[in-house]
This record gives sequence, C-alpha cells and structure tokens, in this order.
Amino acid sequence: MINAIRRLIRKYPAYLYSEKELEEYEKYVEKCLGEYDSVFHEMVSPDIHLDVILIPETEECPYKKLVTMGAGAYKMKVPKEFKKYNLERAEYVIYLPADWDIQSSDEKDYWPIRLLKGMARLPIYCDSWLAYGHTIQANEDGSPYADNTKFNNSILCDALGQDGEFMHLKMSSGKEICFYQIVPIYQEELDYKFNNSADDLFTRMAENKLFPMIDVNRENVAEMI
Repeated sequence: MINAIRRLIRKYPAYLYSEKELEEYEKYVEKCLGEYDSVFHEMVSPDIHLDVILIPETEECPYKKLVTMGAGAYKMKVPKEFKKYNLERAEYVIYLPADWDIQSSDEKDYWPIRLLKGMARLPIYCDSWLAYGHTIQANEDGSPYADNTKFNNSILCDALGQDGEFMHLKMSSGKEICFYQIVPIYQEELDYKFNNSADDLFTRMAENKLFPMIDVNRENVAEMI
C-alpha cells in the first residue's frame, strides 16, 4: 500500500519544466518585465506545478506584475489550422496597482491570483486552449469575481515586455512559450467584443487611455459609445 502511494505521488505533477528550462524562464521574465523579489510557491500540484512570480512596482513602472511560472509545461490542444503559429504553450500576466494587498486572503484582494491560477489550468481541465482574444467567464451564473468589482469576465491580449515587444520565449529545449496578459472586463464589454472583435475592444480601451492594469472602478468602454 505504501509503495502504491509513493508511485502515485511521483506521478504528479505530470507536466514540469526542467531545471534548465526554469533558469531560462526566470532570466527571460526578468529581462522583459524586471527583477522579481518573491515567488508564491504552490504547495500541492496535481497537474502542473504552478508558481506565481511577483515583480514589485518601481518608479518607471508604478504597478505590480504577477506572472505564472509552470503553465507552459503543458502542451495545449491547438486546432490544426493554428499549429503553424506555435501557440501550444502559454504563461499569463496580470498587472495590479502598487497598493494592492497581495498578501491578503480576503477574496476582494485574492481574486486576481485565483484568476491567474484558474486561467493557467483551464486548458488542462477543459482539454482546450487559450490565446489572444479568448474570453473566460468568472462564474457560471455571470456574477463578478468579488464584491469589490463588477468585472465578471476576462479577455487575453498579447503581453508586452518593457521594450514594447511581444513576449515570446523559445527555450533551448525547443519549447516556445507565448505570454498573455489577462484583462478583466465587464459584461457589456464582452457583448461589445462578440458584436465586433477583440481588436475593436482593445482599440476602444487604448483610445480612452485605459491601461490594462486592474482598476476595479475603471470606466466601462462599452458604455462610452
């Protein structure tokens, strides 16, 4: 019985970066987004080992950056027509205000981290894939992420490094990792995206100078038309 349990424990997590891949990953994240000062380590990992890197605010970038580390070890099932774009592996980024309490376990503070972790595991649980323009609902009943916001969906856009270039890491092992920024949105913005396009929604955000950092009280661009 003990040996069977040990074999079961060794079986998980099933998808991992190698030590060399982790080193390359950390160097790339620091190069693109800045030096990090801490990592939220996952204690129990049933599938991927998913940590979250914290890059603190600076004078140049006055906001916190949270980046998943481990999601890209899983190869998503991308449709054949998109195979040539090397979209099978992904990691995720969220920007938070400098005063956001990321140490709090209160849901009004914790929901962005929960969102990161949920997004990273969704392709595994749903046997699917995620990429630019894909949207994910917060809850089945359409309710918001937490009591302090009316955001009830999220959309993915390509993550940009400090140099303004799209983040895309090609490891020495041959694995290619796409990076996506998670942008929480309102129901009306989701409807606008479906009636138009993801590009149109992002254009409206840019035109109204709504930086995609999480602001629980930001204006709803679909109501500004």
